Amino acid sequence: MILDERTRDALVAETRFRDVRFMESTGSTNALVAQMAAQGAPEGLVIATDFQTAGRGRLDRSWEARPGDGLLVSVLLRPADLPADRWHLVTAAVALAAQAACREVAGIEPAIKWPNDLLVGGRKLAGILAEANGGAVTVGMGLNVHGGPPGAAVLDEEVGRRVAREDLLVAWLRRLDSRAGDWAAVSEDYRRRCDTLGRTVSVELTGGERLEGWAEGVDDTGRLIVAGRPVSVGDVTHLR
Repeated sequence: MILDERTRDALVAETRFRDVRFMESTGSTNALVAQMAAQGAPEGLVIATDFQTAGRGRLDRSWEARPGDGLLVSVLLRPADLPADRWHLVTAAVALAAQAACREVAGIEPAIKWPNDLLVGGRKLAGILAEANGGAVTVGMGLNVHGGPPGAAVLDEEVGRRVAREDLLVAWLRRLDSRAGDWAAVSEDYRRRCDTLGRTVSVELTGGERLEGWAEGVDDTGRLIVAGRPVSVGDVTHLR
């Protein structure tokens, strides 16, 4: 997955993503971007790879994909205009941008599941992981394009043709660039597009506790409100 020079030049001219790098293999794109952020890398760094040897998802779960199957990418943002207690809006912006990129490039609109998975037909298409360190937020995404784990949604299979990962990456970065900074719109659009809201859900909380009830909303700190109770971390299952 290598962007041609013209596309790179356009991203540099049109967006904040002025340093887009591709690696055939790395341990974790998120870990690498976070390391570079700690060394002072500016906002707009992007690292994509064909294969991760130590990819991670939420709750420190591993993220596995065969080489070349997915869009595996992390970006560095420094949202100085956003209070730290609202940094969940960065991951919301990433999810909204990914949803729009899939619609634009592949003609399919995945659903957004709290706190930022993308689903097709109830099956996971993509996962998003954000990690904050100081004034930097590293956001990684793994999206199944040409293949995925058993039971997962795969973009090619859903649309019946091969989708170019390069096109998805460019569309996603452009959409994310337009979203980042317009936080009021991100908050409104995330609440409107989050498929978890308005459903009965089951949430497995830390410690083994399970909460079931109506997903009423998302508060200003990004917590899911279920049966009147705010949930900051948990595995959500859509029941109906």
